[in-house]
Amino acid sequence: MERADEFARVESADQGGLLTYYRGERGIVRSASNFRVFADMLLERSEPEFSGPGYRASASIAGAGPVVLVNPWNGPLLLESWKVAPALACGNSVVLKPSEWTPLTASMLADVAAEAGLPDGVLNVVQGFGDEVGAALVGDARARRISFTGSVPTARAIAAAAAPNLTPCSFELGGKSPLLVFEDADLEVAVTTAKRQFSNAGQVCLIGSRLLVAESVFDRFVERFAAEMAEFTVGDPRDETTDMGPLIHHEQFARVDGFVQRARRDGARAVFGGGPLRDDGSLYYRPTLLADMEPDAEIVTEEVFGPVLTVQPFVSEEQAIAMANSTRYGLTATVLTGDTARAERVAARLDAGTVWVNCFWVRDLRAPFGGTGDSGVGREGGEWSFDFYSEVKNTVTAS
Repeated sequence: MERADEFARVESADQGGLLTYYRGERGIVRSASNFRVFADMLLERSEPEFSGPGYRASASIAGAGPVVLVNPWNGPLLLESWKVAPALACGNSVVLKPSEWTPLTASMLADVAAEAGLPDGVLNVVQGFGDEVGAALVGDARARRISFTGSVPTARAIAAAAAPNLTPCSFELGGKSPLLVFEDADLEVAVTTAKRQFSNAGQVCLIGSRLLVAESVFDRFVERFAAEMAEFTVGDPRDETTDMGPLIHHEQFARVDGFVQRARRDGARAVFGGGPLRDDGSLYYRPTLLADMEPDAEIVTEEVFGPVLTVQPFVSEEQAIAMANSTRYGLTATVLTGDTARAERVAARLDAGTVWVNCFWVRDLRAPFGGTGDSGVGREGGEWSFDFYSEVKNTVTAS
């Protein structure tokens, strides 16, 4: 926290996210909180004991050994601390491999750890490209745990590399999450929540990129959303008046624009946005809302990972649930409704690791986070992180 402003400025310059975000509660402060929360949870852990006729048993919990953490570029320090903190708390040594696109704050974290007195060799930051350095790390038989956040194809490659060594893996992967707006939802809240899906230029795994809106309020919602976005500012992430910064890299920019242009060629209508902000080689992309797609269109089923949303109407609760569950992903879902009973019914039937009802992006560090289907394997957060990074031994003694 003593270097919070420096971390924020470096992270913004390296990743392209808003400086106001990194200086806020969800940025560097949240990264520091990961260490505090897991440290506090560690002090509250106990090793359970059992007994029965003629015996007593105790479960002891210890670190698993060296762990390999492979992190993405879209929230570097936050996601690194989300893994490093519990891994260290469990008594493991850590080898952290940050994305080659955002290497800087991981090295700064290593500096802070050294200054704090962490022994040499406990936290190790290894820089390099995934297909070289990452592949060597996840295939190393000395790794006792592997945690990865990123794309489905990379997770499959890591799983294949880890399989010969039977190294347990935890994967937090992509999403194509639904945001359901029922006819009794507060439309002002619905539009505000929809705008938040452009956070970090849409480069967030948990955003609700599929807006599913009740037919009876569909036109009003779309009209209000478009009007609100007229005041939305895309520009320099260091400017406090900017609402959205650039995409991370020319490769990502081309990927996002490819999705949009293919969708438009296939008949999708751009309610707003629909292409680059400027034709000057910069990485600023217009926030985009697409409508009139086929139900199984690529833009509806595949993760874009950019500032691109789709909007589709539904006519019944059953149809809304079916549409929400129609992709192979299952990371998050958001339900906006004024009916408590409906909220409970719908939330129970959604295929998602996290369901937000009349709120969005609320992350309690003690709660589990992860996805179903192609959105991942396992859960992180709270005791779920401790369980993954630990080995448990049961000792039974005759009495």
